[in-house]
Amino acid sequence: MKEAQYYTPKKNNKVACHLCPRECVINEAKAGICRGRVNHEGKLYAETYGEYSSIAMDPIEKKPLYHFYPGSQILSIGTTGCNLKCQFCQNWHISQDSAPTQQVSTEDIVKHAKEYNSIGVAYTYNEPFIWYEFVLDTAKVVRQNGLKNVLVTNGYINELPLLELLPYIDALNIDLKSMEDAFYQVVCGGVKLDPVLNTIKSAKKNGCLVELTNLVIPGLNDAPLQINSMIDWILREIGDSVPIHFSRYFPQYKMNLPPTPLSILEKIYHQASQRLKYVYVGNAEGIGGDNTCCPVCKQIVIKRKGYSIAQYNLKNGRCPGCNSEIDGRWA
Repeated sequence: MKEAQYYTPKKNNKVACHLCPRECVINEAKAGICRGRVNHEGKLYAETYGEYSSIAMDPIEKKPLYHFYPGSQILSIGTTGCNLKCQFCQNWHISQDSAPTQQVSTEDIVKHAKEYNSIGVAYTYNEPFIWYEFVLDTAKVVRQNGLKNVLVTNGYINELPLLELLPYIDALNIDLKSMEDAFYQVVCGGVKLDPVLNTIKSAKKNGCLVELTNLVIPGLNDAPLQINSMIDWILREIGDSVPIHFSRYFPQYKMNLPPTPLSILEKIYHQASQRLKYVYVGNAEGIGGDNTCCPVCKQIVIKRKGYSIAQYNLKNGRCPGCNSEIDGRWA
């Protein structure tokens, strides 16, 4: 446990947390909505500092990151808690429930990453921004050791803490759940969409590699107008070269809607591919949304099977057919 950053004391031993847009005002001996930040005697503490619930070596494609050293392995670690309450959460056992944790040090994480030939560390599984102090401290040491830092995040953080952390982050996959405030408020238990959009823009502006994920839920965020609104924003604010992963929804946690029909995912894949360079489909086979294709000549430059690379045809980051540059970070 470590004293948290980004909070102010209030009357009657309350504290106001300024890490994320919820701006929780927390009574003494209580936690914020994320459950990771606790008021002890009028001071805010990061209770999960150095506590992890899950750790594994994962393919980078599992994050998913398809344009960041494809085929590499990355040490992936997470704790518990989240500042959203998504009804469809796939990792609710650690994000919404009280999962057991164990202690780990920054030095041990770096040691393990090197031992297993990891390209770096991915902060993932639950929401890494609520693990803010530990992620920040660890990311600095990881960077000093010549390794990469990756965030898999909902993007729900205030600007000042985000800007302090971004210089140490190499890549992010950010969940863009919808382009509607109502979706974030009703389905995700959030406050508003704008902070997520700001995180995406700030990460791109600060030189991080950014990929987006959108979980497609039938009847909630899959309408053509909703998808077009997302594509419009991407083109206008961050450009057509940012990869986006449309992922198939399956019933989980508190949501019992049937799985996303493959026909809907196929339509979205073709709709987005007409305007964006790199479009992928996750959790769904048979659509052809796993491969990276040259946006100019359409040749497959990276062929995938699940999380594995079946063929790697890039030459110095360029298409072997037409020599066009493929956007990303390549080995």
